Amino acid sequence: MTSCQYLLLLLLLLGVGVSAVEIQRPRGVPLSKRQFYEEGKPFTCLDGSRTIPFDRVNDDYCDCQDGSDEPGTAACPNGSFHCTNAGFRPGFIPSSRINDGICDCCDTTDEYNSGAACQNTCREMGRKERESLQKMAEITKEGFLLKQQLIQEAKRGLEDKKAKHADIEVSKKDLDSMVEALRTVKETAEQPEKEAKERHLKAWEDQKAVINMEKDKAKMAEVFLELDDDADGFVSVAELLSHSELDSNSEDSFTEAEAQGLMGGVDNVDPVAFESVWNNIKEKYISEANADTPAPVETPPEEIREPDSDNDSEQYPEEDIPEEDEEDEDEEDEDDDTEDQDYKSPPTTQTQEKKADDDEGTMPPYDQDTQSLIDAAQKARDAFDKAEKALREVDDQIKSLEKEISFDLGPSAEFAYLYSQCYELTTSEYIYRLCPFNRVSQKPKFGGSETNLGSWGHWAGPEDNIYAVMKYEHGTGCWQGPNRSTTIKLTCGKETVLVSTSEPSRCEYLMEFISPAVCQEPPNLDSELHGHTEL
Repeated sequence: MTSCQYLLLLLLLLGVGVSAVEIQRPRGVPLSKRQFYEEGKPFTCLDGSRTIPFDRVNDDYCDCQDGSDEPGTAACPNGSFHCTNAGFRPGFIPSSRINDGICDCCDTTDEYNSGAACQNTCREMGRKERESLQKMAEITKEGFLLKQQLIQEAKRGLEDKKAKHADIEVSKKDLDSMVEALRTVKETAEQPEKEAKERHLKAWEDQKAVINMEKDKAKMAEVFLELDDDADGFVSVAELLSHSELDSNSEDSFTEAEAQGLMGGVDNVDPVAFESVWNNIKEKYISEANADTPAPVETPPEEIREPDSDNDSEQYPEEDIPEEDEEDEDEEDEDDDTEDQDYKSPPTTQTQEKKADDDEGTMPPYDQDTQSLIDAAQKARDAFDKAEKALREVDDQIKSLEKEISFDLGPSAEFAYLYSQCYELTTSEYIYRLCPFNRVSQKPKFGGSETNLGSWGHWAGPEDNIYAVMKYEHGTGCWQGPNRSTTIKLTCGKETVLVSTSEPSRCEYLMEFISPAVCQEPPNLDSELHGHTEL
């Protein structure tokens, strides 16, 4: 039975007028069981256990095990009493409540012999419930009309998306061709650029080689003069022996034979012949001017001691240090950081290499022809990158459209308007956020990180109404528990709003979401409510 059918049934039951005819039957018997209670004929217990004379029905003594012989008294502990409740909904109460002094039936029929001052409130209750149900019926009717509008909008939207998808596919083909053409232009422009850069670099390397050779010759001449102690225009073996760092074996003393070996087997050399000697010694040679400067002495790390503190902080446990002391320590830390920033560490190898490059000079700017080739290649790269980016964006649009077009948004796509939308519900502690077909989240109202309560899973309603429930799964894991998940119950309404949330089981959330997309076509109540009903 659908919600609309149930609503119709209630309205029919509550629509009984003054002209209704009550069918005679024993007290407490519903109309549906009247045929089993025929006055003047033996009564058979409804469970078939025994048959008794009819005058023992409602004689305040329980004869049947199922209590069916005492529908209007409290004699049987398992009996039930039928409230006729003319003008309102009929119902059942346990037979133990008959004549207990409390009015349970709105028509007062349960207190026929207790003396309780009951008033028949059925018609008033029926009137109020009819108004409520009729209001619900109006909401359902308006909601269904809105649903029809949503369906038409979804239909137009789907047609627009399909048309847009077709247009983008055409533009994608054009972009594909453009990207490939620009790729060819780019690669064509990059080849002469590469060759021109390589020529420029080679010319610079050749220039640096000449510069280095001239520096090496100048250094060689300087060292020759430094070694020529007697200024006779020759460097001798004896003069070379004064530089022990040239010893090939540092464990032994620098011998005359070793010095003569560096000299090429001769006793002395002139500036021209010194070139071959220079090639042998320049890697190890230390200038006498540098040798006079003492090298800095490094202090081993283990000898560095922290200065004694003026304050004896050990009088406090670590966690009990007063706040003022902590602030002082923070200031000291800042001072230490400043000192660390002022301290300059020795130059690294990379720094030394950079210094060597600086000594050699900076590579000169590209000549006009090379720069023109570079600019042309860069322009081609920029154009290619721009086209390639546009192609990626088009691919993303196509994927997004294909996903939305193929998404299950209801039998007639009535839920399409919820796609890419989000709805919030604020409670005393949290802000809940539902983004249909995406995810559900929870965030503390007064600040804090967001918790994922589940990502879109599937429609999870019953077989006859699968689109009445949404399921979101694989949310953030609970501490030592499962991943969070959320069930969304959809109910009919004129508005689209998230109205309630609860956590019936640990890490499993339940929310109610009102939407006109779930409204069913209402029945024709005007034609159904006419006529009389037998009680």
